[in-house]
Amino acid sequence: MSKEVVTDEKPKSSSPDKPFTDDELSEVWSKLAESRKDQAATYQLLSRGYLREGNTLVIHLNNPVEEPLLQSMKTDLVSYLRESLSNNSLQLRSLMFEVAANKMIYTNKEKFEAMAQKNPLLLEMRDKFGLDPDF
Repeated sequence: MSKEVVTDEKPKSSSPDKPFTDDELSEVWSKLAESRKDQAATYQLLSRGYLREGNTLVIHLNNPVEEPLLQSMKTDLVSYLRESLSNNSLQLRSLMFEVAANKMIYTNKEKFEAMAQKNPLLLEMRDKFGLDPDF
């Protein structure tokens, strides 16, 4: 399941938009990430990369904590990209991916059940030999 956050920021200037290549975008993005290297969370978010959909950049977020971080720097980020690439129609949006958490296995019974799902013969061996996985 994913949650999409879209905000439209209208261009501030009426100058014509200059098309830009993926290489130019990648270079500007890398410079921006390197300039934020002293801010660990921001650097980690920016060094993850983006997807380009025309003039829209999509940043994938892994957890809800990253959303306020991105929102707090979004205006500066979009302004920097628009200025560096001479393209005022550039947009930025985020897409949240919810990752299913794996259940931690703690008890011997849970460990046995997890192994038995992978290898059903363990259930037969338990019954045949009268083993107790709780011990």
